[in-house]
Amino acid sequence: MDIQNDIERALGKLGPQKMSDLAQEIGVEPSALNGPVEAMVREGLLFKTKKDRYALPEALGLMRGRLQGNARGFGFFIPADGQPDVFLPAGAMNGALHGDTIFVRITNREKREGEVVRVIAHANDVIVGTFEMDGTASYVVPDEQRIFVDVYVPKEERGGAKDNDKVVVRVTQWGKNSRNPRGHVVEVLGNKDDIGTDIKSLIRLHKLDEEFPQSVLAAAAQLPDRVLPKDLAGREDLRKLNAFTIDGATAKDFDDAVSIQRQDGGYRLGVHIADVSAYVTDGSLIDREAFKRGTSVYLLDRVLPMLPEALSNGLCSLNPHVDRLTFSCVMDLDGKGAVREYRIFPSVIRSHARLVYEDVTRLIETGDQAGFEPAVAKDLKIMAELAGKLTRLRMARGALDLNIDEAAITLNEEGVPTSIEKEERGIANRMIEEFMLKANECVAEYARQHELPILYRVHEDPDPEKLQTFDAFLFNLGYRIKGIKGKVHPKALQAVLDKSKGTKEEGVVSRLMLRSLQKARYAPQPLGHFGLAAPDYCHFTSPIRRYPDLIVHRVLRMSLAGKNLARMADRAEEYARHCSDKERQAMEAERDVDDLKMAQYMQGHIGERFEGVISSVTSFGLFVELENTVEGLIHISNLDDDYYTFVEKSYMLIGERKKKMYRLGDAIRIVVSSVDMASRRIDFVIDDERESRYTNS
Repeated sequence: MDIQNDIERALGKLGPQKMSDLAQEIGVEPSALNGPVEAMVREGLLFKTKKDRYALPEALGLMRGRLQGNARGFGFFIPADGQPDVFLPAGAMNGALHGDTIFVRITNREKREGEVVRVIAHANDVIVGTFEMDGTASYVVPDEQRIFVDVYVPKEERGGAKDNDKVVVRVTQWGKNSRNPRGHVVEVLGNKDDIGTDIKSLIRLHKLDEEFPQSVLAAAAQLPDRVLPKDLAGREDLRKLNAFTIDGATAKDFDDAVSIQRQDGGYRLGVHIADVSAYVTDGSLIDREAFKRGTSVYLLDRVLPMLPEALSNGLCSLNPHVDRLTFSCVMDLDGKGAVREYRIFPSVIRSHARLVYEDVTRLIETGDQAGFEPAVAKDLKIMAELAGKLTRLRMARGALDLNIDEAAITLNEEGVPTSIEKEERGIANRMIEEFMLKANECVAEYARQHELPILYRVHEDPDPEKLQTFDAFLFNLGYRIKGIKGKVHPKALQAVLDKSKGTKEEGVVSRLMLRSLQKARYAPQPLGHFGLAAPDYCHFTSPIRRYPDLIVHRVLRMSLAGKNLARMADRAEEYARHCSDKERQAMEAERDVDDLKMAQYMQGHIGERFEGVISSVTSFGLFVELENTVEGLIHISNLDDDYYTFVEKSYMLIGERKKKMYRLGDAIRIVVSSVDMASRRIDFVIDDERESRYTNS
């Protein structure tokens, strides 16, 4: 780091220099600079000119950042230093592709346009796409449409791929001066119309791992298949406690079990979480693979787990009637649901039942105890009583209850979507959610008080400018955010949600509010959670599927054993950044798979009429969300009864002559006009009975 600082100081003082002159200025041999200088060039911290001189990028008028491509060939440069984006015309890309780290020079300051001077690092050396023949030549058309050039594949590099196969191609030569990149096919995924090829392509597109390395599977196979007597040392024995799991009907891995007892006019709530850290030790093969993955990924018809199945579905899963190692957070609460005290400790439990959300909801709503042991049914009723009190306390402190509908997509055995409905969250789902939230808060508070280097789940205060824009929109609907000119408390936003409840714009208000908030992330500092109105929050309850939870368990174990935590503290920032990135990657993949299957489902409904709500308004048209959560676009070119202008602050399109308005939240009838599977885009037109070309046959 010192030599890097010396290089930057010298070049800042002298400007571009040859290696020999730079070495002389610093007072070292040129050979001592070769490694550091070349490393700085690779990272984009220095720029090497055609005359073999080295310079600080800013001294040459260059900016370093990332390229966000567009399917139409142009792009936007996102500066690394947070400055405003720069438009890059199609002719100024100079071989750069979406995601690349690049140097850019401003060519028009007034329009804030620039050109790519050099690619520092290519982001996509492996590309997923469709193999296509053009006469005797062959190309791969990228699935990622922001990579706007095809990859040329020489005949000898086709790897057995046939026309219309989905393939993975490795780039061997990058294109420059409008030439296509060249590559060779490294994997054929199958014909683009084959069952399962679509999701497999998205897995490769998002660079997710389907299979575990053999070395990791071998390490997992060496672990015992049950809890051994020696594992019980230092653990509280809770095997006689009436603890049980409640999960979805198709779940195979069970992170959490719960228990309840009435006492002293209140409750003793136990949240018992699989102690993955007992088996996945720091730095082991399994741990390194789990860190690399960061999270399990759920893709409708398959799961890409963080841990091998021997652990996720076996040794760590809280399966019924077997001993399992756990970390317990046992909370004593008063009659109103407020926590009086809590303990966090390693334990061993034996789940007494594997319950399903729908069955538990039926019991609570109807009192029907069929299929339940009397002791379990009794405890479930107490749990429902406590959960209601926890919800009331959480809402009273200002936690946000955003009404965002999610899709429940059903696939048949061939992977074809047969139905799309709103996902139902019953009482049992919400009950378990309340218990997990409370345990996470207690663990985070404990960690902060004891200065433990865990990863916190943080949700920072909203950006004031975004809230002002949101408030301006609300004003048009007759709502206002209280205290908008100062620091807004989550209670003020919840008041808006409460007022919109039951109205036609309820979903839109919730969705726009969500866009106005910061994104939750992981951080080594306890920065609080705005959406939950919680000063302390972390993820403790899902270590089978989330690496941050595993870190929390590991730190707790080390702390209770009196071990030095300096190494964990040193790595906390890296852990937080990596886990946040992997979470985003998983969410993008899950969203893309949902979008893919929604588009596939709507292919069978072209020409049909639906009612929907305008969910977004842009300069190029209206997005409409249907009752089943499917969203499609009415392009502005299809609003042909007038010339429409986009009014950004009011989220509306308004006709120039007739003054007809299309506003966010308006109900609207549409016809499904087309579906583009390549882009996963669904197009609508406004329902017009006179329009015969979209009438059902």
